[in-house]
Amino acid sequence: MKKPKLSEIKEYDNTDTTSMINPKKKLSLKSLGFELPSSAPTQVVSIRLPTRLLNQIRAKASLNDIPYQALIKSVLARSFGKNSI
Repeated sequence: MKKPKLSEIKEYDNTDTTSMINPKKKLSLKSLGFELPSSAPTQVVSIRLPTRLLNQIRAKASLNDIPYQALIKSVLARSFGKNSI
């Protein structure tokens, strides 16, 4: 796709372009060449942990200089193995 010239951009800023839109021709993401993933790559979960355990996880993460959520994800991934998820 070619990059529009500055003069074209200024022209569109000052021109009514509603006549260029065809309301009978519905556009979809697919017709524009876009496709949304079927599901999000990550999901938010909520889990209750004993305070003492959470503090231990945070301390271990701090020693390894990583966020504690990343440590939890790493431990979970290792416990299930890479191929079993």
